[in-house]
Amino acid sequence: MTNPAEKLVDLLDLEQIEVNIFRGRSPQESLQRVFGGQVAGQALVAAGRTTEGDRPVHSLHAYFLRPGRPGVPIVYQVERVRDGRSFTTRRVVAVQQGRTIFNLTASFHKPEPGFEHQLPISRAVPAPEDLPTVTEEVREHLGGLPEALERMARRQPFDIRYVDRLRWKPEEIEGAEPRSAVWMRAVGPLGDDPLVHTCALTYASDMTLLDAVRIPIEPLWGPRGFDMASLDHAMWFHRPFRADEWFLYDQESPIATGARGLARGRIYDREGRLLVSVVQEGLFRKLGD
Repeated sequence: MTNPAEKLVDLLDLEQIEVNIFRGRSPQESLQRVFGGQVAGQALVAAGRTTEGDRPVHSLHAYFLRPGRPGVPIVYQVERVRDGRSFTTRRVVAVQQGRTIFNLTASFHKPEPGFEHQLPISRAVPAPEDLPTVTEEVREHLGGLPEALERMARRQPFDIRYVDRLRWKPEEIEGAEPRSAVWMRAVGPLGDDPLVHTCALTYASDMTLLDAVRIPIEPLWGPRGFDMASLDHAMWFHRPFRADEWFLYDQESPIATGARGLARGRIYDREGRLLVSVVQEGLFRKLGD
């Protein structure tokens, strides 16, 4: 299995080891901690496996409590909080080596008719086909791709294209607003299970959101001046979607203070329909402090 999209689907396919208990793999990678989007996506899979198939998730709220260790399996314990006529609620605790590293509460809603309205996208953006991939931008700037980035690019399950060109020098961030936007889609088909697409997008939602906080502080690529970690994560799912089709992730940071930065994201399809809303707070500690 070489396709990163297939690997992502496999990563989200948890092993059920007992009623309401699931085990997820955590790949051994050259990272200090497990990627938060992986844990959130797997936890949502565990929650979804205990619900009726006619109730898609409409919201989740999660906390990253401890860093996970790459290469060590993660156990997901699901509590069936409520099974109502229209809504289902699940609480999931992720445990690794006997310690809780993450918890999530997810709510599922049986679709029903209602009124609709939506604010439009705040700005016009180029089509994804008219933008370079992150790999192409890095290769253009550096004249080649370092081996570490080459390996990362080969494993990346999502094609990411920044609407605004990457900033590389400190002087390029002067006056920059805390905003960012990227086009994303899985690098290959994800199948037809709606839960897989929801959990794959949950995985992707943690990849670039805190960029909006960093943009006025330092270039997104190059040496980092801050140690960065996700603290909590919330998502609201408004419409059905496929994570293997292009979606626009529009991101902004309304405030950063006290070593914490808040970021908000809105995910749209190519027709400008709002699919998902996201909010996350991240920790930013200056390296060496």
